[in-house]
Amino acid sequence: MSSLFALVDHPAAALLGGALIGAAASLLWLGLGRIAGVSGILGGALRPGAASAGDERVWRLAFLTGLPLGAAITGLAGFAPRVEGLASGPVLIAAGLLVGFGTRLGNGCTSGHGVCGLPRGSLRSLVATLTFVATGMLTVFVVRHGIGG
Repeated sequence: MSSLFALVDHPAAALLGGALIGAAASLLWLGLGRIAGVSGILGGALRPGAASAGDERVWRLAFLTGLPLGAAITGLAGFAPRVEGLASGPVLIAAGLLVGFGTRLGNGCTSGHGVCGLPRGSLRSLVATLTFVATGMLTVFVVRHGIGG
């Protein structure tokens, strides 16, 4: 059984995780005709008047509930990756707010643009995804070699 748990640190884990994310996005698209962009799903669930939308809100809440639930089940099964907390609470809060701002500014999140928009051939998603990746690379460089180094 211990060899099964070694999969977490194996490159195949990333491949399997990516395949599962792609399968989930495809099922949502094929089943409901909806894009698996988490920020849009959350925004739609919180939007005033969403409660009266019935089935529309139900699938959104089910999707959002499945995200932490799936992570919890994976962790309890022993497949959780090792995570190090490298930032303080205030830094994490600021980072979360900046991600939320960027999601609003970019009209979607990485899951919406990268996982769903790119396969559909969306130029806007290509530009957004390249911007996300470049900004992430720049942030890591500045933090490691400027602020934190």
